[in-house]
Amino acid sequence: MSSPEFPCKWISPEPDVMALDGSEVRLLCELPRGAMAMFTLPPDAISKAVAHRTIEELWCVIRGRGRIWRKIGDREDVTDLVAGVSVAIPTGAHFQFRNDGSQPLDIIAATMPPWPGDGEAYLVDGEWEPTV
Repeated sequence: MSSPEFPCKWISPEPDVMALDGSEVRLLCELPRGAMAMFTLPPDAISKAVAHRTIEELWCVIRGRGRIWRKIGDREDVTDLVAGVSVAIPTGAHFQFRNDGSQPLDIIAATMPPWPGDGEAYLVDGEWEPTV
């Protein structure tokens, strides 16, 4: 049972929204200083590259296999994404992710502060040609 003091939310079978990067977003619990969501990228898909104006995110892969590219200033990194791996996306970092597997790539993310709305994410040049 969910209440305002103790939120509880099940993962929806259908996405709540589509992210600017092309991934499916299923909204989860939210509190004043942070929120959770699940991002899904279909098999063999490559997201659009984006950055965030004010938020930072922590991701934990729960299913699938892929890679994430992150860039801040002159520093770049490509990290393998497999179940159990967590990555941080600092405010302003350019990032793009891809699904290199045959099943959906599912990621649970914490967003701090909660997602403020349209205009938070913006497109940037990425590492790979997007397919979504």
